[in-house]
Amino acid sequence: MDSREDDHLGGQGLMAFVQRYQEYEAQRDTTHELIRDLFLYTEAIESHFRKENHRLRQQLGDARLDIEGYTKSRKDLEQRVGDLETRLGFVPDRNPYIQVLIDGDGLLFKEQFVKQGVEGGRKAAEELRKAIVEKFSYSEETAVEILVKVVANVPGLSKAMKRDGCVDSETILYAFISGFNQGGSSFDFVDVGHGKERADAKILECTRFHLRNLNCKQVLLGISHDAGYASFLSDIIHDDDTKQRITILEGIPTVQDIVATGIAITSFKNIFRSEKLRFKSPSQSTLSTPGVLSNGLSYAAITQAKGADPPPKITLPIPLKSATPAPSKPPPSSKPPPTPVWNPGPRGLDPPIQINLAVLERMKKRKDQDKLCNNHFLRGPCTKGDECGFEHNYNPTKDEKNVIALFARLNPCTRGQECDVDNCIYGHHCPSVVNGACMHPHCKFRVDEHPPGTKFKQSKHTDW
Repeated sequence: MDSREDDHLGGQGLMAFVQRYQEYEAQRDTTHELIRDLFLYTEAIESHFRKENHRLRQQLGDARLDIEGYTKSRKDLEQRVGDLETRLGFVPDRNPYIQVLIDGDGLLFKEQFVKQGVEGGRKAAEELRKAIVEKFSYSEETAVEILVKVVANVPGLSKAMKRDGCVDSETILYAFISGFNQGGSSFDFVDVGHGKERADAKILECTRFHLRNLNCKQVLLGISHDAGYASFLSDIIHDDDTKQRITILEGIPTVQDIVATGIAITSFKNIFRSEKLRFKSPSQSTLSTPGVLSNGLSYAAITQAKGADPPPKITLPIPLKSATPAPSKPPPSSKPPPTPVWNPGPRGLDPPIQINLAVLERMKKRKDQDKLCNNHFLRGPCTKGDECGFEHNYNPTKDEKNVIALFARLNPCTRGQECDVDNCIYGHHCPSVVNGACMHPHCKFRVDEHPPGTKFKQSKHTDW
């Protein structure tokens, strides 16, 4: 090759092309490696974010399920709270009230109100409302309803007030009650009739009901005169909050058993009497049966002669029915003057009951469920109904009713000489005293419910 061809090729030999080709190959391999590395890196990044995206999607799904569950639970809880509030009568921030429950046989309105009849009833209701609002610091802007319920044996109370002399007529109390009920739609004076347990039951059940209602801010109980409520109060006071929602409304001084519960006590002396009625039983002045102190009626004395035939003769202070009345014998002139009639207390002696001795002996033979129910035959249908353990399906004669009354008389009245129920079937002093001795082997009456100096078959503690 001549020199002209070398110049045309730029003076380069074959090896120059080989070298250049090798450089090209090196660059191409580097480029391919770069591109491959880019693909691998991109794939790794994509895989990572794909997995992260999947994880986040799972978390999002779980969060949505949780939110749905929480939402459903909240709705269910709101429904349950609403149902409970409905059952409890609770409406938040609405209808707050104070409930006043009064045992009208013991917490008595002042006679200045009662004597005014209808107008006095209205005034008593208004004064009571004002006193409660002032006592518990409620203003006119605070919408707190005052609910008052008075329960009493109105016929018995009217007679007792007349005997006391604080009213001239029994009808004036009915006029007062009418006016009191007109004092407001939430003021009620309810006649529950005879039977102490009827008034007690209403007060106790109403107290439980209103304490369960959170809208009830305070319950005032006019029961300061009756220790029988103490055990009930102790049962319902479960915490300080409940205790603070109860206040005893005092008339006569509160009995010690109720004071011991620690419940707050308040009094409205310008509205309620602070002294008891003075019960004057006609029997105190008209009863002229001599020898009651030594010849008291004794069921126990009659039962002493079990199996005796004929029954022994027994001297009773009540006449016994007989087919042939015994001729009266003039008392010997040498006998001392009759012993003065014993006065057991304000109520006086229970009136005598005429007893047929043969009927008494026959009735004593009834045992267990065959015994006749005292309440059913003396006071009307028995409230226990079929659950009562004594006989109801029987039509007693007049003589048998007298014997039933005698049996009932052996059980002490819970109010004793303070009882104001004219036809109370229970005993207000021991009827089993004969010749200065209590003949009942298991007498239920206290020592002070016997004539002074009475001897007992079994020793009795002075507190009995």
